[in-house]
Amino acid sequence: MTALRPERESGADPYGGAGDQGTSYARRPYEDPGAFGDGRPGAGAYPPAGEGYHEPWAEEAYQAAREPYAAAREPYAGAEAPYGTPYGTPGEPSAQPPYEPPADDETVALRVAGPPGGPRPASGASTPPDRAAPPPPGRAARRKAARGRHGRHGGPARPETPGQDRARDGEESRPLSRVEARRRARARKPSAGVIASRAVGELFITTGVLMLLFVTYQLWWTNVRAHAQADQAASSLQDDWASGKRNPGTFEPGQGFALLHIPKLDVVVPIAEGISSKGVLDRGMVGHYGSEPLKTAMPEDKTGNFGLAGHRNTHGEPFRYINRLSPGDAIVVETQDTYFVYKMASMLPVTSPGNISVLDPIPRGSGFTRPGRYITLTTCTPEFTSKYRLIVWGKMAEERPRSKGKPDALVN
Repeated sequence: MTALRPERESGADPYGGAGDQGTSYARRPYEDPGAFGDGRPGAGAYPPAGEGYHEPWAEEAYQAAREPYAAAREPYAGAEAPYGTPYGTPGEPSAQPPYEPPADDETVALRVAGPPGGPRPASGASTPPDRAAPPPPGRAARRKAARGRHGRHGGPARPETPGQDRARDGEESRPLSRVEARRRARARKPSAGVIASRAVGELFITTGVLMLLFVTYQLWWTNVRAHAQADQAASSLQDDWASGKRNPGTFEPGQGFALLHIPKLDVVVPIAEGISSKGVLDRGMVGHYGSEPLKTAMPEDKTGNFGLAGHRNTHGEPFRYINRLSPGDAIVVETQDTYFVYKMASMLPVTSPGNISVLDPIPRGSGFTRPGRYITLTTCTPEFTSKYRLIVWGKMAEERPRSKGKPDALVN
């Protein structure tokens, strides 16, 4: 607006007549009738907008006269009226068009900032740096957030205000002094009570595991090993009988000399001399009371009591179910030349371990009243304990040579 404007026609007189062409600027502005007479500042002194003068001072005076009215209309410029007409001069469009952001060209030139509260930048425009999305957190930030959520010892964490969070970030970012580093290192170390509780817990766990292993060994592995040893001893004994290497007579401790059959319980187990735990009973065999003061008769003796001992639990447990025998059930002793068949006669469910009278030639409590050929089975009771003894007695019913074949008790 402050630039000079060219003349309408060359050679026109600015203050005089129209010259050759007769321009509309024949008169001076202050000679216009009523130029200073209507009382309104600048009213009538200057032409309306669009009819400017070519003199610089006249244009500047015109703009100065319109400035108060333009300032009064500034807040409403571009606003939408209730009925769709922009605020401004009635009947005229708004003097100031709505703000349109400039295109976001890739340039190093300065950019025009939008007005406060103005429209958002158009799509494709870059986001201001102060409003850019924060970068994704790193590993240290994620760990810190996890500690804040779950607490130091895994419990619920107390909520923190943004100020506390920023203060803590500042504390963690600054370097620690030697005293603070030592204090934090001591705080991270477990206390004596925690160490003691951990040691006690580990001791209990270790003890429990060891006990479980011991029970497994006693109840399962000892049976597996004893069955294998008893089967091997029985096979070796039968091979010796077949080859004629064994003859009835006196046997060494731990030496097998017969087989015990209990058909009702499906038991077939070697009988060895002696009642040693390691040498006989723990190997899954049945032991013969053959030494003083508990010396008993042999099956081929004409009178006497043939006493046997065996485990009820673990180590092959050959006598585990002898409490299920009933009177008349067969108990067969097989030797190199003969089958000795006994019939179960009576039972003593519980007695003291020191009651050796049950092994007498006429066992006390068995119901026998005169000498005969008897058999006595002894084992522990109740199961899995050795507090008392269970006694089963039988009486000789048949003596059958092996040359005649098996007795009926083993055939049926």
